[in-house]
Amino acid sequence: MRPVLAVASEVYPLIKTGGLADVAGALPAALAAEGWDTRTLLPGYPAVLRKLQDTATEVVWETPDLFGGPARLLAAEMAGLRLLVIEAPHLYDRAGGPYAGPDGDWGDNAQRFAALARVAERIGRGALPNWAPEVVHGHDWQAGLMPAYLHYGEGRRPGTVMTIHNLAFQGQFPPSLLSELELPPQAWSVEGVEYYGSLGFLKAGLQLADRVTTVSPSYAAEICTPEGGMGMDGLLRRRGAALEGILNGIDTAVWNPANDPHLPVPFDADRIGARGENKVALQSRLGLRPQNGAPVVGIVSRLTWQKGMDLVLEALPRFVAHGMQLAVLGAGDRGLEEGFQAAARQFPGQVGLFLGYDEGLAHLVQGGSDALIVPSRFEPCGLTQLCAQRYGAVPIVSRVGGLADTVVDANEIALSSSAATGVVFAPTTRAALEAAIDRLARLWDDRQAWAQTQRNGMTASLGWERPARRYAALYRAIAA
Repeated sequence: MRPVLAVASEVYPLIKTGGLADVAGALPAALAAEGWDTRTLLPGYPAVLRKLQDTATEVVWETPDLFGGPARLLAAEMAGLRLLVIEAPHLYDRAGGPYAGPDGDWGDNAQRFAALARVAERIGRGALPNWAPEVVHGHDWQAGLMPAYLHYGEGRRPGTVMTIHNLAFQGQFPPSLLSELELPPQAWSVEGVEYYGSLGFLKAGLQLADRVTTVSPSYAAEICTPEGGMGMDGLLRRRGAALEGILNGIDTAVWNPANDPHLPVPFDADRIGARGENKVALQSRLGLRPQNGAPVVGIVSRLTWQKGMDLVLEALPRFVAHGMQLAVLGAGDRGLEEGFQAAARQFPGQVGLFLGYDEGLAHLVQGGSDALIVPSRFEPCGLTQLCAQRYGAVPIVSRVGGLADTVVDANEIALSSSAATGVVFAPTTRAALEAAIDRLARLWDDRQAWAQTQRNGMTASLGWERPARRYAALYRAIAA
């Protein structure tokens, strides 16, 4: 087995705020089948250390000063993952989320995630006994300084990969932090960490990593354009030969309707009819009227503009006109949360809402909804539409990024050739969404076509096997 270090700010099942955690938690097992031994480095947030309390840990490295205080590196194994956890109370021991507290982003996020990258660099140079990675794979801006520390420092240098999970989050900080973050003066240049006058964590990673990946081929193309590049398109075009899109998968052991403990009734592609009891349970859980004559449309999402949730509220009359019910699980922008609360009050029994996130309820929404809507304005990959297909919920998605790469539109050719897996619409506007809702209603009325569309999604290859082969080939190329 060849060694690779993954560097991530969240990893399922230890800590999760979004799809990054799912990817970081599932990819190592798939890479093992390709001959790569992954150890995953993450910060020791209180939630992470609590989950390790009953697990054997070993101190494998320590330092008296990691950006303001002492730190230890704990090695442990949990949930099939080989973990390296940074125990640094001055950086991570606080109530709140990984990135923010009650009053917004933590003021020392630059130091907190520079520490993550700095420890990754030390491990990459051989700080651990009897284990040194051939490749260090960083995820998103929180790991972005890792290639910079390896580039500007001295000693052993493994191959480096940076994966963009969402280009909208870039990690920009004041240039005055350059010295405090232990970066040399020569790093302050357009070929280094400087980004429009700021110290750019993600920019540094994209500039200095050996290879750059993102989580779908379509998103890889979109981010090289001024419209989708979030200011990084010029850099990404220059690095075009080093950039590729590798489509995410899902953990098909965690997301398996045949043995999902969160579902009242298990089912599979040969027992789709059993989904009906899960629909009843979902309706009961969210206060929806018991009915089966029209589809329940699920939402498992951050309630944000990016995710197109404002369009869902604008198109609400069209859902209602078709007799459809909405089962909403999510949280996000205050205005959108209030909008969905108002919708639930206006349409009692037809709009059900759970503000927040609940893993068990997310599984029930997938296993009990007839359809699942993801109307994003941009979407690097998206995982909910993959889970929906796996669980027989027909996805309605906008034709962007990974949504375009993972859902086959139920047009006449796809339906006649039994290839359709969902409803795809463009552009991302209210009018196009309303037209998609009308198409969904017609598909629902054609029970044979609906069942075939469900079955197509449930039997599609949605796991990590194919992506892992791509990552393994990439690792071999840069390790050599």
